[in-house]
Amino acid sequence: MYHFESKIISRGAGRSAIAAAAYQSGERLYNDYDGLTHDYTKKGGVLYTEILLPPQAPAAWKDRQTLWAAVESAEKTKDSRLARQLIVALPVELGRDDWLLLLRGFIQTECVDKGMCADFAIHD
Repeated sequence: MYHFESKIISRGAGRSAIAAAAYQSGERLYNDYDGLTHDYTKKGGVLYTEILLPPQAPAAWKDRQTLWAAVESAEKTKDSRLARQLIVALPVELGRDDWLLLLRGFIQTECVDKGMCADFAIHD
């Protein structure tokens, strides 16, 4: 079954872009804004991660910690909207290579080509 969901990651809702990125990627990331380390290295199930950047973005943003630290530091208010989270479930009939091609194409066209940075992951 196909599923598509869009959410806003907002400090006003008590969320953190770094916490969301750490969970999504199964990594450990530190948030300067609140001084918390978000460690999801033992979570498992993350099959693939990638960051896609538009041409005007600094190359250093290919590093997840650097990208999301820049987002958190750019937004100063307690109700800042930090990121958009898109959750897509694709049919199991497609293979992992097909998932990657579909997601990359969609993210490139709908996000990166419009000037957005995109950090995505494929979960089992």
